[in-house]
Amino acid sequence: MVSLYPLVQNETIKMLKKRRFLVVILILAVLIPMFTYAQMKVAENYRKQFGTEDWRVTTQQQIIDYTNRLSSNRVAEEWKKVLRIEVQRLQYALEQNVNPQWPNGVTFMRDFMKNSVGLFIPLLIAVIASDIISSEHSTGTIKLLLTRPVQRWKILMSKWITLVLFVGLIILSTGILSYLISGFVFGYTGWNMPVLVGYQLVGDELNTDFVHAIPQWQFILMEFGLAWFSCVIVACLSLMVSVLVRSTAASMGIMLAMLIAGTILTNMVSSWESAKYLFMVNLETIHYLTGSLPPVPGMTLTFSLITLAVWGAAGLAIAFIVFTRKDIMN
Repeated sequence: MVSLYPLVQNETIKMLKKRRFLVVILILAVLIPMFTYAQMKVAENYRKQFGTEDWRVTTQQQIIDYTNRLSSNRVAEEWKKVLRIEVQRLQYALEQNVNPQWPNGVTFMRDFMKNSVGLFIPLLIAVIASDIISSEHSTGTIKLLLTRPVQRWKILMSKWITLVLFVGLIILSTGILSYLISGFVFGYTGWNMPVLVGYQLVGDELNTDFVHAIPQWQFILMEFGLAWFSCVIVACLSLMVSVLVRSTAASMGIMLAMLIAGTILTNMVSSWESAKYLFMVNLETIHYLTGSLPPVPGMTLTFSLITLAVWGAAGLAIAFIVFTRKDIMN
């Protein structure tokens, strides 16, 4: 019987030959400098607006601005909930003397990952994962692959393991490139800067009883771990779609549509409680670390992780059942 190792090795070589991973790296290398420049302009505007680089002054001004917006009748009630949470978070940061927006290469990497895990990075994962089986149908190599004395479940398992490895590579590459490129502008310090975690939402109130400071490097490890988990679930579902749909274009289109729809739903589903069971609404697990308001009231980190795990397990189960039983020759 053929072991999994040579199969994974073969799938890795095929993935690299497609050069899609290289395309992903090039996309990151082009877009990250753009985001770095935008962040630099934001920092410059802050300095011009407030006339100081003292973070306490800028944070106090942010609190005043948010408070003024809360008194406006033009602001929707859902946005007011977000602003109330943000005001409490900034006030707590002031009390603890912890700069919530210390600009450097490390904080840029942290914020870039936080803002990318909901859509941008999952889209990159979908690009390399959606055709991992459907492309075999398109090129006709699936029939040749199944003539080898290898059990079908091993073939699919090797493809899934390869996907998990490439998810890790994409997450790692995103972190390294964002740190190196932004650090050239903002500096490479900040690994030991304190970051406040442990926020808990109780209704519309932010509970700070369990808030504590941890080094930023530790926060980044937690953040990247959550991002990896979310993206692995996207890879599992992409594998399922690739098994169910023989067309590469259709497979990729389905995943892109679901991810983009998830981003739209995240901003609209606060009153639709059942939406919290959709995997797209639960991808932004990193936001729980900083006390951000969840898309649907009552959602927690544990709930999102369990929901994602159920979706991932269901996707893998369907993929393996269909792949091992379907008639490939017709």
